[in-house]
Amino acid sequence: MKKKHYLIAALFLVLLNPLYVSCKKTENPIVYEKGVFPDTLLPLTGLNSAYDDYNLNIYTLNNYLPVIFSSNRLSSGGQFDLVQGVVTYIFNQTTGEFLLQSENSNNPFFSELTSRLNTDGDDFGPYRLYSALDGYEYTIVSSVNQNGDLDFNYVMNLPYFGAVVPSVAGPFPAPKLNSGSNDAYFCLDTNQDSAYYTSDSDGDFNIYVLKRDPSVKIETWLNSTWEAPVKINPLNSTGNDKCPWIFRKIMVFASDRDGGFGGYDLYYSRFTNGNWETPVNMGPEINTSSDEYRPILAGDENFTNMFLMFSSDRPGGLGGFDLYFAGISL
Repeated sequence: MKKKHYLIAALFLVLLNPLYVSCKKTENPIVYEKGVFPDTLLPLTGLNSAYDDYNLNIYTLNNYLPVIFSSNRLSSGGQFDLVQGVVTYIFNQTTGEFLLQSENSNNPFFSELTSRLNTDGDDFGPYRLYSALDGYEYTIVSSVNQNGDLDFNYVMNLPYFGAVVPSVAGPFPAPKLNSGSNDAYFCLDTNQDSAYYTSDSDGDFNIYVLKRDPSVKIETWLNSTWEAPVKINPLNSTGNDKCPWIFRKIMVFASDRDGGFGGYDLYYSRFTNGNWETPVNMGPEINTSSDEYRPILAGDENFTNMFLMFSSDRPGGLGGFDLYFAGISL
């Protein structure tokens, strides 16, 4: 009798085993909780051409990045205009593989945006910002005026969502910023209470700051009376210091100061205790004896480090200045 019971119990376990196996928790495929941007320098081949491509600006921040940048491809090496493209990246949390892609695009909104911003002269340094104060997006660009100097112009639009293309108003001049010298490469800090840009009003290009009341609408502020900006001495040198860009409490910029690797190099500075620290050269992993120009620093909360995009005329590109991407920890 006991033998019969053992056989029944054994048979029950055999029948139950597939259910037991099927209910077992599968192995977690996630090996890397956070992504890592590779520090290997990657050319944005899909955006680059045989001409000069630089002054890239990120329009949104996620793994799908619409961008606008300056290029003289439309004039076969002559005038610089703004063109559009897309950068995408994917990180495999199981294998750790990072995939970067870039391509030119023909988005109807960005076509409208660039057509508004492009002028009869060269157009450089696009910078986009969103103002929660009035709900508008602003894009500010530096364009060559009739006197041959760089002035700031801007356009504004409601945010672009879905299939409806918002109307783009402008371009409008920015009297608050335009001095009669070459004024270019505008950016704001995180709090939007300090505007940074470069100007050659003292001869060489230097980086300046202009305080603003964040309770005043961007449009109103840009249209107010010109005010002399303040030169940021810890950042500037006896050379040319240009293209400031701020991400959180870090500024990156380009400079041809003494002590670099040659031409324009990329530098960074931290904002600590109310002041900018002495700039630090980004080193040979980024800089070369050629020119490195207009750096863009950004991040992604799902990644452990930041990424840098910039332009360089180093050998090995498609021609002239090309756009590059690299992960970086500062």
